[in-house]
Amino acid sequence: MRICTLTASDATRYRELMLEAYALAADAFTSTAEDRALEPESWWVKRIADPEGLGASFGADDINGLVGTVALEYSAKPKIKHSALLIGMYVREHARGMGVGRALLTAALNHASRRPGVEVVRLSVTEGNERAIRLYQEGGFREWGVQPMAIGTPSGYKGKVHMWRKLAGHAETAA
Repeated sequence: MRICTLTASDATRYRELMLEAYALAADAFTSTAEDRALEPESWWVKRIADPEGLGASFGADDINGLVGTVALEYSAKPKIKHSALLIGMYVREHARGMGVGRALLTAALNHASRRPGVEVVRLSVTEGNERAIRLYQEGGFREWGVQPMAIGTPSGYKGKVHMWRKLAGHAETAA
């Protein structure tokens, strides 16, 4: 397995992986496969290779190609540019349990740690996704609240668990 930073040339395979994610792990995402399938290629390129430098995406490759991904979103707004948002974590079924998610999370946290001024990484995960919650907890994230009825699913509403993690070298100022 190889972890890499995705570039514009990866847009087609990234799109394919994420459309699979939106379809097979629908409860994990706020977007649907149908909505995202309508996005032009330029949207996918910007998602993984933002020309403004406000995003970074990482991929995990094995002999089968791209098997996992995660992304970071940064803000240019002065009051929140100290905080990065982790989004779009997905690992294909056949690659789960092999450390792919952990490696992707590590790559994202390392990237955020090197970005000047970024002190915190935050994320949200669908309530009940214990495997993902455990991965994030093992990666140093702590829960700070749950947004009830955050997403509507065929089986009813589900909450989003909000988590955060301070980056190494930064003093903790929030509980």
